[in-house]
Amino acid sequence: MTNTQARIMKPNLGAVLPISSPSQTSKTILWKALSDLDQKQVPDAWYDWLSDRGSLTARLIDASENQFSVEVLRQYESVPNASEAIALKITINTPVFIRQVILCGKGKPWVFARSVLPLPTLTGRLTALRELDSQPLGALLFNDPSMTRAPVEASYSYASALAVPDTVCDGDVFLWGRRSVFCLDQKPLLVSEMFLPDFGAYDKNHKHAREEQA
Repeated sequence: MTNTQARIMKPNLGAVLPISSPSQTSKTILWKALSDLDQKQVPDAWYDWLSDRGSLTARLIDASENQFSVEVLRQYESVPNASEAIALKITINTPVFIRQVILCGKGKPWVFARSVLPLPTLTGRLTALRELDSQPLGALLFNDPSMTRAPVEASYSYASALAVPDTVCDGDVFLWGRRSVFCLDQKPLLVSEMFLPDFGAYDKNHKHAREEQA
């Protein structure tokens, strides 16, 4: 176990993780600072995952009992959407490298991750970020001594509003997500992580609790 994994809090195996019903909160939340949200807006089980300052990769490895994998969907150059540009403090015309992957646990798609890296970030030793393939970006970030991280933002909205491809999840499904701007060598990149409907499958009480709620 790495030092990073060792300091990640064990997941709450008794937590119930509501995913798809928009009635779980009072209204849509689209990328607001987690610290600015009323805790009544975020179910306790979700607040634990959204607020965790450690590596999500390490925590998913733990939750999946080491049955973890990364499925690369796309890696391509484009421009950021308006929300991503604001987060990165760049213009919407700034060229960026976009990496979209699925983080899988126990063979199920648990998290859709979208990373946006301005091309000026991908210079020097950071050019290697173009060639991660199935290596998790999170593992690299949290093992880099130059890494800094801005406060976490959270979202609860339609999958389509969170840039989740419809090949991954129906666009009208509500999802919780989080994102942060990281810096390596003082160069920024944005990592957004959306929890998919199959997330929670590791939870022994999840299925039973959902049946009780039905």
